[in-house]
Amino acid sequence: MPHDVSLITTLAAGFGLAMIFGYVTSRLKMPPLVGYLLAGIMIGPATPGFVADMELAGQLAEIGVMLLMFGVGLHFSLADLLAVKRIAIPGAIVQIAVATALGMGTAALWGWNLGAALVFGLALSVASTVVLLRALESKGVLESLNGRIAVGWLVVEDLVMVLVLVLLPPLAGLLGGHSPASTSAMQPLWMTIGITFAKVATFIALMLVVGKRLFPRLLWLVARTGSRELFTLCVISAAVGVAYGSAVLFDVSFALGAFFAGMMMRESEFSHRAADESLPLRDAFSVLFFVSVGMLFDPQVLLQEPVKVLTVAAIIIVGKTLAAIVLVLAFRYPLNTALTVGASLAQIGEFSFILAGLGMSLGLLPAAGQSLILAGALISIALNSLLFAAIEPAQAWIRMRSEFARRLEQRDDPLAELPMTTDPALLTGQVVLVGYGRVGHRVAKTLREQQVPFVVAEQNRELVEQLRATHTPAVSGDASDPAVLIQAHIARASMLVVTAPDSLKARQMVEIARTLNPTVEIVFRGHNDEEAAMWQQDQIGQVFLWEQELARGISQHVLTRFGKATGH
Repeated sequence: MPHDVSLITTLAAGFGLAMIFGYVTSRLKMPPLVGYLLAGIMIGPATPGFVADMELAGQLAEIGVMLLMFGVGLHFSLADLLAVKRIAIPGAIVQIAVATALGMGTAALWGWNLGAALVFGLALSVASTVVLLRALESKGVLESLNGRIAVGWLVVEDLVMVLVLVLLPPLAGLLGGHSPASTSAMQPLWMTIGITFAKVATFIALMLVVGKRLFPRLLWLVARTGSRELFTLCVISAAVGVAYGSAVLFDVSFALGAFFAGMMMRESEFSHRAADESLPLRDAFSVLFFVSVGMLFDPQVLLQEPVKVLTVAAIIIVGKTLAAIVLVLAFRYPLNTALTVGASLAQIGEFSFILAGLGMSLGLLPAAGQSLILAGALISIALNSLLFAAIEPAQAWIRMRSEFARRLEQRDDPLAELPMTTDPALLTGQVVLVGYGRVGHRVAKTLREQQVPFVVAEQNRELVEQLRATHTPAVSGDASDPAVLIQAHIARASMLVVTAPDSLKARQMVEIARTLNPTVEIVFRGHNDEEAAMWQQDQIGQVFLWEQELARGISQHVLTRFGKATGH
């Protein structure tokens, strides 16, 4: 060819093989991410045949990191974290400590130094956002309590890893590696760390003070032009520009800069549009990131160090899972929640790769360590869907075989029973409200204003504690369990209102309620026309769809303005 086309060749090979392997792994019921890593292995230097340009692939991977972390920041919800903070924050921190200790202990047995062991242990401790969200979505539990706890837990893990990315470079020299070029060799450690924190604090303050006002305003101005491509360009340029600028001006990693750019963009009313418009490009470069990570993997490690590979996989799949299960049970959540959170965290992904790459660049992590981390990621991600499928059989088996598990399920829980001080007048003819999320909260507010007695049944223990603090009758637990509805005094209730998103469990709740109180009136929230038609055909109760209610509200407003209000 008359000119250099290495960039085009790398893109063509990377995207093409990623699509093929991603499709194959998807058909095998595994996350496509496994296919992207395999595509990278195929065009990497460790396998025969075509070898892509490693330097170009590395730069494309950096763009992938920027856009990947920008997406994490764009979807970061402080409200989601605060809703489950009492379990997510201590649980995630303890689980990271346990997994890191297991990784460090294993690495020490292999003769690695402190720095290598620390990076290795931290890389094994954090789960993949991409894998976790897609796994929860595929199981339909993302909006459930179990899903919210898993996502909140992961948010804490991500924040801890962001802090690690900040602290690792200045500490590299102390840990046996080499400090970045910007760090003076004669500079005391405390001064190095102090300067690093000062730069990071300045950057964060600038983003919170200026960025929080500038980015939403910028999106609004660009959105007014009506140009879709300008809007997309604004979002992408903000992500890449802030990431690059933060690295040049504040010595902050690309990942941290892009993460904060996404967080600030979330403050805009156009944040959902920003996420949608940037999604194709974010997905494309995220694929290139995983392909480039695969290029660094040496498959020989599977043959030369099979015991080490299996040990790493065991730490990720068994060690992390057991730690999470024990912690969730310790916070008095049910076995199903513990197993769901455990399965969600039994894999590693993008943050592990970013951390491993940083460890390599700082001379802390040996090449063998990076290969072991990649091998552990491949195995854990490939098996993650099987772990989710095993939750219900494992739950049934554990309950049948373990007396201890049954005692855990039956242990005294002060939140699972209504307080003895509850006014009996509130427990006759009351409304039993299942779910206190966005819909349930609004229903409860209206009932409270109109002085209609009600009892809330909610799985989130923190919400139950908040309700009881306001003297609202509430019980903690899964309302598809008869004991929970019994505690809510369904036998004397006049109405059962189900606002929880799980339609399968809603049917179980209705059956229990009708068994205990054949005359109870049923009201529940539908999610689509087909589901609503099925419920109405069975004549179970009154179904409400948000699309229908929104259309009815808009129509009523329009008719009222034209003097043609229907009155209903």
